[in-house]
Amino acid sequence: MSPHFIRPPRLVPGSRVAALSLSSGFVTEVMGRYHAGVRQVAGTLGWEVVPAPNALRGPEYLYANPEARADDLHWALHNPDIHGMVSVIGGDDSVRLLPFLDLNLIRAHPKAFLGYSDTTITLTQFLRAGVRAYYGPSLLTDLAENGGMHPFVAQGLRRALVEEPRPFDLAPAPEWTEFRQDWADETLQEVRRPFHPGDGWVWLQGTATAEGHLMGGCLEVLDMLNGTPGWPAPDLWQGAVLALETSEDVPPPAQVGYWLRNYAAQGILAGAAGLLLARPRGYTPEMKDDLYRWVRRILAEAGRADLPVVANVDFGHTSPQLTLPLGGLARLDPALGRVTVTP
Repeated sequence: MSPHFIRPPRLVPGSRVAALSLSSGFVTEVMGRYHAGVRQVAGTLGWEVVPAPNALRGPEYLYANPEARADDLHWALHNPDIHGMVSVIGGDDSVRLLPFLDLNLIRAHPKAFLGYSDTTITLTQFLRAGVRAYYGPSLLTDLAENGGMHPFVAQGLRRALVEEPRPFDLAPAPEWTEFRQDWADETLQEVRRPFHPGDGWVWLQGTATAEGHLMGGCLEVLDMLNGTPGWPAPDLWQGAVLALETSEDVPPPAQVGYWLRNYAAQGILAGAAGLLLARPRGYTPEMKDDLYRWVRRILAEAGRADLPVVANVDFGHTSPQLTLPLGGLARLDPALGRVTVTP
């Protein structure tokens, strides 16, 4: 039996969404990009994005005051005029928020929270509080995409957060990119980035259909969380479909294997229902092949050569991104090459 997670109310057109800087305060250095994200969210989804009280106070203040960042989350949860929350951007130190986060407040006021990368820390605390959370684009990334929000991103957000909740099939993106655009150059905001043709998913192993609640995030960030009081209890991992991705730090395939070996030692892999691996940013084809060898090797060590695994999925640090409802159910059908998600 999967744990029960509260589904937050939908974010429909007209919803007010708080922009939270829970990690880096970098946004003040690229305010043109911030305003582009606000415009594109309003134009595509109909949400009104409003900054939390401390969100635009700059990197120095937010670095020195992790409690103020947590206060912004609590403000958004308490505020009846705020219907959901979106992370402005990731970073590398939101683990410092753990002593200040109020899980009882998260559970008492369940609201949709969207983000990825370092936001993995806070998304995981929503799961620990028994509330679904949404692994998807942040305000400065795919929501402020150059030339307008990608239709693939908009479709994923609508299915996960806007429409009446019903199961839907994930699909590979028709194109993808990891091209770095200069956000500080506002003349480039309407210049579309170059994209590669979509290269589809890779089913690595497994033949039987499997179903479980989605858990996971960015592996580097989960490594920061591992061993802290914010790490999920074993029963939350039991029966989960793990959704794991890597960042622009481009960890070597062997390092990904070592992290997975830790999950095996904790019993997480033994109890998992399935595994979604994101397209790894910055990997060469040879590195991808090596990654897949490491994944199969560690799963074999853990006695899970049966585990359904689909790789090269479009979430995380390449664009366009899917939005995955963490805590929602995912069904993997290797025979049909199908992944169905219930938001």
